[in-house]
Amino acid sequence: MSFPEIQTNFWDAVIAVPAIVVIIQLLKMRFSIPKFIIPTLANALGLVLSIFISHKDHLAAGLFMGFFYGNAAVGAYASIKTSIVSYLNKVQRKNPT
Repeated sequence: MSFPEIQTNFWDAVIAVPAIVVIIQLLKMRFSIPKFIIPTLANALGLVLSIFISHKDHLAAGLFMGFFYGNAAVGAYASIKTSIVSYLNKVQRKNPT
């Protein structure tokens, strides 16, 4: 069995991961989705994008990169949310009303 050549490119970093974050946020606004399901939903969406769009010719590459897309989207969202919450807490401590 030969392993596929997997390269991270423009699609991965700039389009796929932010697209998953945006789609998940839209789904959260439209439907009442429990928080514990969001990472699973992001992984499923990452797999769909990867298998059917970006790596449609090679299933192994599609599976690998799909989990990469989903987990990267969850990590990016968590990082941004943590930074914003931390900043807001810091601002509130400096300016008590």
